[in-house]
Amino acid sequence: MKDERTSRPTTDESGTVSELQAEIARDLAEERPPAGGPVYQVVGALVAVAIGLSGAILAYGYGLGSLHKPGPGLWPFVVSVAIVVLGGVLLVAGRQLADAEAFTRASVVPAIGILTFIGLAILIPLVGFEIPSLLLCAIWLRFLGGESWRITIVVSIVTVATFYGLFIYALGIQLPHSF
Repeated sequence: MKDERTSRPTTDESGTVSELQAEIARDLAEERPPAGGPVYQVVGALVAVAIGLSGAILAYGYGLGSLHKPGPGLWPFVVSVAIVVLGGVLLVAGRQLADAEAFTRASVVPAIGILTFIGLAILIPLVGFEIPSLLLCAIWLRFLGGESWRITIVVSIVTVATFYGLFIYALGIQLPHSF
């Protein structure tokens, strides 16, 4: 109930809100992984730098082109350089931070995602854009995201078709493709 003169919640409502906030805070604390400290910040930053460097090297191999006529590797290269820069910032600042989460079993999911993305980059020049991209979408949706097979198949096909149309037809980027 509210006091009509002040429009403030009465003690009953205020107490209920406080109880709900306390319960939410407890639930979040239970779900949060254990703290890892600065070492985990540094390890995470080094992983980001390594991923960014690998991506930049692979993207450079696809050809950068120019700003007026971008090659297939230009934007992946730009994103990879940004990852390296941000990883470097985290490496410098991460030594003073203590709020990093420790690695747990849940940390494996992003690692698998990264490995499948590296596999995509390796397979595209060998077999084209479509098949590796379709496999990547399927793995991410079904096994990492837990989606049903029906959703996985439909979303994977639509996603690859959309990117195919965007890169090949709309942007005119020459990607290696099977079809």
